[in-house]
Amino acid sequence: MFINWQLRELNLKVVYYGPALSGKTTNLEQIHAKVDPRRRGELVSLKTAEDRTLYFDFLQLELGKISGLTPKIHLYTVPGQSYYEASSKLVLRGADGVVFVADSGANRTTDNLESWENMKAHLTSLNLPADIPLVVQFNKRDLPNAMPAPLLRNILHVNGQPTFESVAVRGQGVFDTLKAIINGVVKNVQREMT
Repeated sequence: MFINWQLRELNLKVVYYGPALSGKTTNLEQIHAKVDPRRRGELVSLKTAEDRTLYFDFLQLELGKISGLTPKIHLYTVPGQSYYEASSKLVLRGADGVVFVADSGANRTTDNLESWENMKAHLTSLNLPADIPLVVQFNKRDLPNAMPAPLLRNILHVNGQPTFESVAVRGQGVFDTLKAIINGVVKNVQREMT
């Protein structure tokens, strides 16, 4: 959280984390496409020739006032490839909330688990609060080999965090996930500001 007192802005950072090709960028693209242009910034995306996120995606959303301040939600994604782990950690620094996007494909269990463990290790090493808002999205529910959500929950040891099923390419579950993480972040901020 960063407050710009001069502009009366409350800047909040939400990071979409998960394995490569799980749908993190697709979530931001869907949000960008459907949010009123007056309430969002441009989507900045750095991609490779293979259309994979190289560094991060960024999208800014504006909401109603909190304690007289205008909140600006900054949405980022991390690169999912393991060889960009240092970049992922850098993007995660200063996060106010995290969305973990898991790929529901049965063949992606190892990738999901590795990314989940890396995320948790980064959160700890960055000294982010243990109660940082975290929402888990089980994406690609339309795959013929999609694992049941309860099994994914069990594999990742999701302990009470809100979970949502999605098909991000169709926009299904994208805004439910976004709403849940924003609500979690705003509640934390309101608690800190009182």
